[in-house]
Amino acid sequence: MGKIQIMDEWLSNKIAAGEVVERPSSVVKELVENAIDAGSTSIEIFLEEAGLHSIQVIDNGSGMDEEDALKSFSRHATSKIEKEQDLFRIRTLGFRGEALASIASVSKLTLRTSDGNGGVHLYMEGGHLKEHQPTALRRGTDITVAQLFFNTPARLKYLKTIQTELGHTIDFVNRIALGYASIAVKLVHNGQTLLQTNGRGQVQQVLAAIYGAHNAKKMLPFEGQNQDYKIHGFASLPEVTRASKNYMSLFVNGRWVKHFVIQKAITDAYHTYLPIERFPIVLLYVEGDPQLTDVNVHPAKHQVRLSKEPELLKLIEDTIRSAIRDVIRIPLAEKKEKPIRTPTEQMNIWNPAPAPSTQPVFNEEKLSTIVERLSSEASVVKEPYAPVPTKQQPVAHTASPVPESREQHNRSDFDELPTVEEETYPEEVPMEEDETKRHFPQVEIVGQIHGTYIVAQMEDGFYLIDQHAAQERIKYEYFRDKVGEVNANERQTLLMPLTFHYAADEALRLKESKEALEEVGVFLEEFGLSSFVVREYPTWFPKGEEQEIIEELIEQVLSARKTDIKKLREDAAIMMSCKKSIKANHYLNKEQMERLINDLRNADNPFTCPHGRPVLIHFTSYEVEKMFKRVM
Repeated sequence: MGKIQIMDEWLSNKIAAGEVVERPSSVVKELVENAIDAGSTSIEIFLEEAGLHSIQVIDNGSGMDEEDALKSFSRHATSKIEKEQDLFRIRTLGFRGEALASIASVSKLTLRTSDGNGGVHLYMEGGHLKEHQPTALRRGTDITVAQLFFNTPARLKYLKTIQTELGHTIDFVNRIALGYASIAVKLVHNGQTLLQTNGRGQVQQVLAAIYGAHNAKKMLPFEGQNQDYKIHGFASLPEVTRASKNYMSLFVNGRWVKHFVIQKAITDAYHTYLPIERFPIVLLYVEGDPQLTDVNVHPAKHQVRLSKEPELLKLIEDTIRSAIRDVIRIPLAEKKEKPIRTPTEQMNIWNPAPAPSTQPVFNEEKLSTIVERLSSEASVVKEPYAPVPTKQQPVAHTASPVPESREQHNRSDFDELPTVEEETYPEEVPMEEDETKRHFPQVEIVGQIHGTYIVAQMEDGFYLIDQHAAQERIKYEYFRDKVGEVNANERQTLLMPLTFHYAADEALRLKESKEALEEVGVFLEEFGLSSFVVREYPTWFPKGEEQEIIEELIEQVLSARKTDIKKLREDAAIMMSCKKSIKANHYLNKEQMERLINDLRNADNPFTCPHGRPVLIHFTSYEVEKMFKRVM
């Protein structure tokens, strides 16, 4: 007698449950997706002890008659596909026909369903039918899953805490609510309603219910399409960020999926708009021919494979970046409702005229404290501070002379960077020059605080401008242009070549990546088995930093699994821009400040540095008057 035997259906269902039913949220997912496929407009989910005790899902979908209800617990029983070709035209969320059988095999399940012509009641325990009788029920389905994993104690043992398991379920239900705003979704846990949507199709109302009305108001709608795909959705303003990519929700033909390459395209759309390791809130719908997507690649159908993926990624990145660019704003110091008030005369705090003792007095210490607090909260990438002068420096005034030695030193830093007239900056994204200038305020330079922040004013208040972030943005756009197209006519031959030594395996990697390094201005020549020399480099490399830059670019190539020329160019431009940008405690005269602001005004994106930090912050006149209690 042979050793190989065919497993019975009960055992095979229990094994399949190991892939399909990982935790209570997996049960909720399968049951809710079935409800959506049934055409439900209302789905209610009731949990006890995060679903470990019981899960109940009630919908008003098409329901089932008695025959279909019995068949639904057979493995691979489905109404979604009939022949092989249907597998490549799937528009439903479920199609394998194994979810109910798998869930029933590891739980005590009660099914009550009706197609409008009479209902049926089924009770199953561990996959075995225990009760079967007719029942009175409106059209729809009511499924209760109790004592999940009661017959698989090992699975039950490794479940997490109630809070963790509940968190997984809430996360999934939130995604479904976002993906199907036309369905009223209600989630109740231990009698407490955690989420309830009205099903009116207003996505922003669902966003407000999940992320809060404050954040929902800062979500930008976007849409775009190419020959194969159509996309639309909502993306948060750069000022709204999270520490995790989990706030990006992606739906492909109505199916919520996890697609890390698309997440990267979304993150790339926010490049230089967000601080490092911060991510946006994005809701993205992708629609396309089902034949372009393969959904049968993951046991829980969390992942899909897409045809013509590069074209889709470009569409996503370009569309979202365009939406952000059109509404980019300067961060406000604080947002408050502005009451109706009578206008007050602006006081010149720098050259105050003689006034009675009751007139408010400019408090330098108060303003300095506020500035330091704001800078510490906004800063993500901290630049090294230059040594503080031994003698305390006052807040610089535009009319105050700058010492001769300091002025000459600062002027040399500015002279290294070509002016806007001398160099044309590349476009980060297509944007008209007038459009940038229209968004950037026309300000009047007032002075400088602690050699770090430039103070500028206009009619509606004043601005604090981070001088390091401002010049970093200007230099970044300059070097981005240079690195993007290394010109043979802009090379400097060295009298004494630079020599670099590496381990044998690293040397092999560098030999393979020589062309990529040449794209960013690093020209390596082999010098022995594991050594290289550099005989020339571009003339626009920051002076005095050439060897360090070459070493860092080589290290990036060695540390990367795969050399990405586009990323290497970007990293090179960011690194060079940060090298010799003016630092904190670096005093400027009025001419230097005006030149910096004018160059910044002509930048493609003058509002954030390459690391995503804000360049300038706006204080409204009302906020200043509020600080001094001039308005209540």
